[in-house]
Amino acid sequence: MGSALLCLAGASWILVTGLLARDELLSAQRELEVLRHMAAGAAGKPAPAAAGKTANGSTAGVRATGPQAAEARTGDAKNADALMTDARTAMRSVAEHTARAHDLTTGPAWYLAAQLPYFGDPIHTVREVAYMTSELTQQMLPPMERVTAEHTGPARQDGLGFLLSALGDAASDVRRAAQVTAAMRERAHGLPPTAWLPTVDQARIRLTRQLDRITPVMSDAALAARVLPSLLGTENPRRYFVVFQNTAEARGTGGMPGAFAVLSVDEGQLRFETFGIDTMMADVSPSVDLGAEYTARYAVMDPTGTWANSNVSPHFPYAARIWAEAWRERSGQRVDGAIAVDPNALARLLRATGPGRLPDGTQLTADNAVDLVELTGYVRYADNVQRKSFLLDVARTAANTLLRALDDPGRLPGLLRATYDVVKEERLKVWSVRNEEQRVLEEHPLSGSLPTGPGPFAGLVVNNAAGGKLDYYLDRELRWTPGRCTPEGRPVTVQVTLTNRAPTSGLPAYITQRGDKPRYPTRPGDNRLLVSYYASMGARLQQVTADGRPMRLGSSFERGHAVYTVDVELPAQQSRTLTFQLMEPVSDRAPVVWRQPLVTPLRTQVEPYPACSG
Repeated sequence: MGSALLCLAGASWILVTGLLARDELLSAQRELEVLRHMAAGAAGKPAPAAAGKTANGSTAGVRATGPQAAEARTGDAKNADALMTDARTAMRSVAEHTARAHDLTTGPAWYLAAQLPYFGDPIHTVREVAYMTSELTQQMLPPMERVTAEHTGPARQDGLGFLLSALGDAASDVRRAAQVTAAMRERAHGLPPTAWLPTVDQARIRLTRQLDRITPVMSDAALAARVLPSLLGTENPRRYFVVFQNTAEARGTGGMPGAFAVLSVDEGQLRFETFGIDTMMADVSPSVDLGAEYTARYAVMDPTGTWANSNVSPHFPYAARIWAEAWRERSGQRVDGAIAVDPNALARLLRATGPGRLPDGTQLTADNAVDLVELTGYVRYADNVQRKSFLLDVARTAANTLLRALDDPGRLPGLLRATYDVVKEERLKVWSVRNEEQRVLEEHPLSGSLPTGPGPFAGLVVNNAAGGKLDYYLDRELRWTPGRCTPEGRPVTVQVTLTNRAPTSGLPAYITQRGDKPRYPTRPGDNRLLVSYYASMGARLQQVTADGRPMRLGSSFERGHAVYTVDVELPAQQSRTLTFQLMEPVSDRAPVVWRQPLVTPLRTQVEPYPACSG
């Protein structure tokens, strides 16, 4: 009788505390939604601009000046302070709710009940969910609160420099939070796939999905805290060579190197010292040794002697080293690193900064940035000098608009979110001449480093071989289909579909030109591509076909990957499908997909496959 009463009391205790814990977790989720909406509101805040003159005389979208400007900036700062104060309050509330939920689900009754066969499964899952949620908030929120606390109140300093300093101070905490998040993600995926109680299963699934989203974000934050302050000059001034890649003509890292600039950074204060066009670098032949493997694969393209081919490899550090040395030879000036961006990246940043205005009065916006660079400029100007001058004006206006926005504390949250989106899309690449920084960068796609190491890999890279600007109209699809494991390995079929949407008439000759001078007949709008597939390490190619017909190809190696290259003529308004039949090492992991950033993003489909036995 006593045992029965004890069991009943224990069950009642678990039921009551479980309901209370659920309420605490629901309250925490509501507060997290508040935080998410705050972040979305800050990122989406409109950035009004007025037309005015820049320091170098160009017209761009600028903030008003004088008393009205001061009042507007004061209002922005007050709004930012209020937003951050509300965020800190919500953070503390989340931490309190999750800590109480964890406390409610600990103790002897919960521990013993969780050990019961079958009936203990949901109790075990509830305890784990409460523990992991509490652990996450205890590790993630304090560094965030500390940074926001220092960025509000009477002692607050505005600007990127102060934010970088605060981020550097919190680097160890952010790194620890990232490690805990990754560990909790692994722990959550290790929970039983079902606890037979639907509400408990839903809580587990919800937590697992949140961890799947949060873990890479925290990893990115940890990287930023480790290297961003030093990269942006908090320790000593830096200078970077910035290249604006024109993705209308594909190259390995994205697009052909077009306009460029030299960016100086000192304690978070950015300044563009020089702007130039690609023809200024045409006669420079830097002496750069990138190794025998690189030479064997790319020597015929002369990447160190032909500026337009300096980034034919998808491995960005190769291009960055060429660019840095080329600028040193041309100017005598050494740089601390190199940066690459493309028009899609500029468009995303302009959505946060607001529009700019070109010297000819054309408005530069998030909606027209890509078209201005990759279509309108070629349509509007037949003269090559005028066209390059126009494209340089676009780059200069976008850069100046960005610098002005960085001075506005009200726009900083939106700019940070936009920058994160650009990095996530792999449209911003950074290389540092300092080995210790570069090693950290190479842990992240921001470095643009072609990964090495075992495991399934699918890399599609195209280089334009026609010499025109038709990749503005290029669509790419990759379908990766694994077969059943065999003693020789796992067969994999890779289908690559390329579609040329270019019209057959109406485009300027500069866009449709055929610099390759083919010996076969072509029409305006026809394109030609060198299509390279980067396979998993240890993979062996069995066959490649184009629309079902066997193809000749070239094979080589780059950073451990076997690379198979096919020369493809791609007529206007048509598609070609390449099929690679491979035998790859046995693995149950999904492939890492390399996404070369062009105008239209790569579409991918990874088919499910049966697990290998043993």
